[in-house]
Amino acid sequence: MGKVKAGTVVDILGDEMTRIIWDAIKEKLILPYLDIDLKVYDLGIEYRDKTSDQVTIDCAEAVKKYNVGIKCATITPDEKRVEEFNLKQMWKSPNGTIRNILGGTVFREAIICKNIPRLVTGWEKPIIIGRHAHADQYKATDFVVPGAGKLELIFEGVDGKKITHVVHQYKGPGVAMGMFNTDESIIAFAHSSFKYALDRGYPLYLSTKNTILKKYDGRFKDIFQDIYEREYKPQYEAKGIWYEHRLIDDMVAYAMKSEGGFVWACKNYDGDVQSDSVAQGYGSLGLMTSVLISPDGKTVEAEAAHGTVTRHYRMYQQGKETSTNPIASIFAWTRGLLHRAKLDDNADLTKFANTLEEVCIETIESGFMTKDLAICIKGMSKVQRSDYLETFEFIDKLADNLKKKWSC
Repeated sequence: MGKVKAGTVVDILGDEMTRIIWDAIKEKLILPYLDIDLKVYDLGIEYRDKTSDQVTIDCAEAVKKYNVGIKCATITPDEKRVEEFNLKQMWKSPNGTIRNILGGTVFREAIICKNIPRLVTGWEKPIIIGRHAHADQYKATDFVVPGAGKLELIFEGVDGKKITHVVHQYKGPGVAMGMFNTDESIIAFAHSSFKYALDRGYPLYLSTKNTILKKYDGRFKDIFQDIYEREYKPQYEAKGIWYEHRLIDDMVAYAMKSEGGFVWACKNYDGDVQSDSVAQGYGSLGLMTSVLISPDGKTVEAEAAHGTVTRHYRMYQQGKETSTNPIASIFAWTRGLLHRAKLDDNADLTKFANTLEEVCIETIESGFMTKDLAICIKGMSKVQRSDYLETFEFIDKLADNLKKKWSC
């Protein structure tokens, strides 16, 4: 069987152990099967520093041009990393830079394997968290109030007119915060969410606390409802799915007792919390995908939801055995390739990406896995070396299974 023509994607290199397995994934699971044009951008921390982070901007523009980016995990430096790599400065998160250029929403979804225990046992289908990663608490202005006095919130329009609200009359010290969001960003969030849920064939829920934040959260609720009624309702009804707004506390309770199978659009803070809660509920961050989708649904950047696995990289550098889970990184490739196939109406590429995903799940369900998953099944104290494969043994096992399944 000849190679599948796969078009053009942006291949985004990363850091540490995930970069090591990234190369192995391409060598053994991607390049032997695909005739693919890779536009490679090195977002390793050292090259980002060498280019004063210009490479991250260039990479984002390339993803915007070619519509598909597939990204390895990268380091976001803190003070220790600045010292470790002798960096010019503490560069911003490359994910944040790319997201700001592309716009859109990040959706995180669990990869479900029947033999990996779930903390929430009723979750049989994915719960996909869409986080509105813009503003709110994350761009808020907060400060410590030194003593008694009046706190006011003032908006001054370009026409000079002012809107003034008295927030609180302090009798002593305290704290204060002002936060914001924009219609432009909320509208983009809504379109990304509606398009993603429609594409996956799942119902969409938006959660807010509009009973308390009547104007602020009410704006999210109203914008979503208006866009749904005007642009998406007939398409949703044709697929037998729906959109619904729920209060955040009601939504959390519903999620815990549900079987999964829906997209959950969250405001920024809620999405930050719930994405990690849901990830743990499914058993492992090593089985969690992350896909950024632009508001028009045309551009996608896919990556693993976990970090660069520094501890394993230190062991690898010392020549010690590692058992690093590559599944989320492989699914970054498959989800990016599925979008490329959708854009190009490429049935063969769709078949390949789906086959690779099936191989990953079937291999784990047949008992071959990395140590983190073996621990999920047996517990830390009971896992023996015979229960898991080391990093490259596992990738080789996947490669053997893919070869057999693809040749059938």
